[in-house]
Amino acid sequence: MNQTAAALTTDAKTAIADALNQCVAETAVTTMLAQNFHWNVKGMSFGPLHDLFQKIYEDHFIAQDDLAERIRALDVHAEGMLSGMLKRSKISEHDGHATDQEMIRMMMEAQETLASTIAGAGQLAADNGDTLTEDLCIARGTAHEKFAWFLRAHLAG
Repeated sequence: MNQTAAALTTDAKTAIADALNQCVAETAVTTMLAQNFHWNVKGMSFGPLHDLFQKIYEDHFIAQDDLAERIRALDVHAEGMLSGMLKRSKISEHDGHATDQEMIRMMMEAQETLASTIAGAGQLAADNGDTLTEDLCIARGTAHEKFAWFLRAHLAG
């Protein structure tokens, strides 16, 4: 049965929001990772990578807000502290001292991790009849898999 946020049980809301908070944390860390790489990329691929990293962090900035607003629609607190996000995230910060190839690989792995985390949140939402959260997760997962593909293509040379 499909349910709106208001119709979900408190336990379902809490579980889904926790999964979404994980998604927000990993998206926030990856947003900063992409911006850091955007600022610090060097080499023959500077132009296309500078642009790609910008597309990623701009997309992710909006995504953080979409995910957090869905948490609030579930009437649960959206975690907004960077320290908490860093602790929670399976994606790590980086100081930006890396080759262009290392940046590509790290960003590709971050996108793959995000796609997996978001797919899990989407499945949890589906299991609880929350099709609106599931839809958001499908859209976000698709975006992360596309970014992973773009990055993987840079490594295929």
